[in-house]
Amino acid sequence: MAPSSTTESGPVPVNGTPEPFSGSQEWSLPNSTPSAVPQPATESRGNTFIDPELLLGHKEPLPYRGSLDEFESFDVTPISGREFPQASLAQWLRAPNSDELIRDLAVTISQRGVVFFRAQNEMTVELQKELAKRLGELSGKPSTSGLHIFPFVYGAEDRDKEVTIITHEDKPIEKGKVHARLQDPKTTPPHKMWHSDSTFEHVPADYAVLRFEKLPSTGGDTVWASGYEVYDRLSEPLKAFFGGLTFTGGQPAYHKKAATNGTPYYTDQRGAPENVGKHIRAIHPVVRTNPVTGWNSIYALGHHVEYINHVSPAESTKLLEWLHDIVVLNHDIHIRHRWVNNNDMALWDNRCMVHTATPDYLGKGLGDRKGCRVMSIGERPYHDPSASGRAESLVL
Repeated sequence: MAPSSTTESGPVPVNGTPEPFSGSQEWSLPNSTPSAVPQPATESRGNTFIDPELLLGHKEPLPYRGSLDEFESFDVTPISGREFPQASLAQWLRAPNSDELIRDLAVTISQRGVVFFRAQNEMTVELQKELAKRLGELSGKPSTSGLHIFPFVYGAEDRDKEVTIITHEDKPIEKGKVHARLQDPKTTPPHKMWHSDSTFEHVPADYAVLRFEKLPSTGGDTVWASGYEVYDRLSEPLKAFFGGLTFTGGQPAYHKKAATNGTPYYTDQRGAPENVGKHIRAIHPVVRTNPVTGWNSIYALGHHVEYINHVSPAESTKLLEWLHDIVVLNHDIHIRHRWVNNNDMALWDNRCMVHTATPDYLGKGLGDRKGCRVMSIGERPYHDPSASGRAESLVL
């Protein structure tokens, strides 16, 4: 999607660094609400431009405490992904040490990017919502953050707005569900479908929990790519350059679709007090620090990114295309996950991963691909100038 030539001001947070803490306490950034304090037109740190709208912060990373070590698991690739082929998430949610298990699971997701579970036949929608909520809470998200609600209203009014149905079928929506339709690959090539969820919100998603209840006979894989690795592949001068920039996240296509179809907006809180109204556009750092790991990743990736701020439209287009090409052209940073069983699940951290569907099964009589997704809303995205990348932290 081409960058927009228009600009709209979002919240203007005041730079600041809160006191670090340990454990699973809630954390926050000072003065992170919209401020009436005049901001300087430009700032600089040495020779690096610093966007005055860039939110800075720091949080001590959460340590992994080892509670998942007794369960069989393997790393899917050297860079990202872990699978627990035999574990039951429903049992973890009801275990005596459930908080410890779910907290360590959150840390594992944030470190590995995405974690997979097979045939979770005991899982229900309510348990899925509980899991998403507790992943964020036990890893320290603000108490004001809950579960995301999609900004446009689909289907029955009494549906569960905190659950999104993933399907390609244009059929009546099941009661209590929300509908999200896959793009047609003939009009939207799959390489243009990469995204991080809800980047258009002021407070976007941290963890996403996806479960497929119905699968085609073949096809429909989901592919993830690591924003950590995109950051790690930059030179030090480029890391500093991008670390001083912000981007505007939005999705103009949503507004067009709403206007064309008469789809109403959901204007109440969409998982956080800041996510309200029809203003579906937000300013975020290009380099985002994950508070759970303390690692930097490139956050300005995918089709929810409209443009990089404070550069020319041509510069924004070229910079975003270049970052996008790092994702598209380097298959070694990808995880292509095959959904094998009904109720297979994937849990990922939107702060450090982008993903895309593979609509290769559409129109071929291979069956529907239908699942439900729940997303936890996290914290305001920020950049920690003292943070490093994954590779440096792990001495890779």
